[in-house]
Amino acid sequence: MRIQAENLGKRFNREWIFRGLRLDLQQSKAYAITGPNGSGKSTLLQIITGMMPLSEGTIAYSENNNIIDPEHLYREISIATPYQELIEEYTLSEHIDFHLKFKSFRKDCSKEQLILNLNLENSKDKEIRFFSSGMKTRLKLGLAFFSDTPLLLLDEPTSNLDSRGIDWYQEEIRKNIADRLVIICSNQRYEYEVCEEVLDISNYKNKQ
Repeated sequence: MRIQAENLGKRFNREWIFRGLRLDLQQSKAYAITGPNGSGKSTLLQIITGMMPLSEGTIAYSENNNIIDPEHLYREISIATPYQELIEEYTLSEHIDFHLKFKSFRKDCSKEQLILNLNLENSKDKEIRFFSSGMKTRLKLGLAFFSDTPLLLLDEPTSNLDSRGIDWYQEEIRKNIADRLVIICSNQRYEYEVCEEVLDISNYKNKQ
């Protein structure tokens, strides 16, 4: 997977959130997007996923030198964010089954192995609405980590995790950077210390 962007800009009303951004993000590398709260980190991530339109510039996706149609980009993406919704009425087991209708797991993972990895084997028949915030975060991350996609996008990945959960995250993120393009939006160094390159999005704010 490779993402190339030129002159990327996003404006809300008359204010430019960022402008003049150039990206060349490549497979088997991890990138961090940092900046103060409200600087546009999550906005940029949503633009990369295609969930939010650009105000100016271009963005292109390719894999093995083959162009990926933006309409089919969702097939290539795994994402975990604090604002991502889970289906609260589903049990954990049902939610994983639903996820597997759209994304397959990596070859070294199964449904049962995922539940064990998340340390949620005693909650497989519990509805998601009864999960703690930390359990929900682990589920989002687990589905993203173990889905067989070339692009992994994370926004504030350890929100609501305790110290044990953070240790789990740091162990799993290291396993994911060998063969994927990883992008992490964060201001917490321990969340993105695996990243080779760091982009401070505030450097591109309010360029006229």
